[in-house]
Order: sequence, then structure tokens, then C-alpha cells
Amino acid sequence: QVRLVESGGGLVQAGGSLSLSCAASGRTFNSYNRVGWFRQAPGKEREFVAAVRWSSGSTDYADSVKGRFTIFRDNAKNTMYLQMNSLKPEDTAVYYCAARSMITGGYDYWGQGTQVTVSS
Repeated sequence: QVRLVESGGGLVQAGGSLSLSCAASGRTFNSYNRVGWFRQAPGKEREFVAAVRWSSGSTDYADSVKGRFTIFRDNAKNTMYLQMNSLKPEDTAVYYCAARSMITGGYDYWGQGTQVTVSS
């Protein structure tokens, strides 16, 4: 069973940058089909942000973050990152990393989340 731990959240002004990390323990990320970032703002449903196919490095982004956020991985450190630039107040949310099971096809493994707050 994999354990995912996010870090790097915080408070930043609009237009600023933050970098999130997601470290895996128990299993390596290459045991999973894809790993990604999701977020949930107060009163809203959890939404997809970005994902990376661990084996190939191919990426996918939500339209709302394209051109501003970059997802990348470090195989040696078994860690995934989300570089967030040009942050907007609407990016404020709890950010979660997740791993997608090769068996079920669903994002079955989740971290505890890290808060990102963007002030205007």
C-alpha cells in the first residue's frame, strides 16, 4: 500500500508562485498508471488539476491551469511536483495528490492534502 504525503502549500499573493511536492512511500510511483493533482475549494467538488503518466512522463492539465501549472516527476526520489505560477485567487483550495490503480483504473490512493491560499 502506498502512502502519499503532500507538502509545499501556503499563502501567496495573486501573481505569485508555489511549488507542491508529493512523496510516496511503501510503493514506488511506477507501480501506478498515472499520478496526479486534484483540488477542492470550499463548497465545491473536488476537481482534476493535472496528471502525469509515470512511465512516459506524458502530462495532462485542466484547462483552467494550462500554461500556468507544470507537473513533473523525479523517479529517483519517488516524488511528484506541481509548480504553480501566475496564481489567481480562484486557485485557492486544498490540493491533493493521488495515484491511479492499474487494476481498477481509478484514483484509489490519496494524500491528506495541503492548503493553498491565494490572496487578491
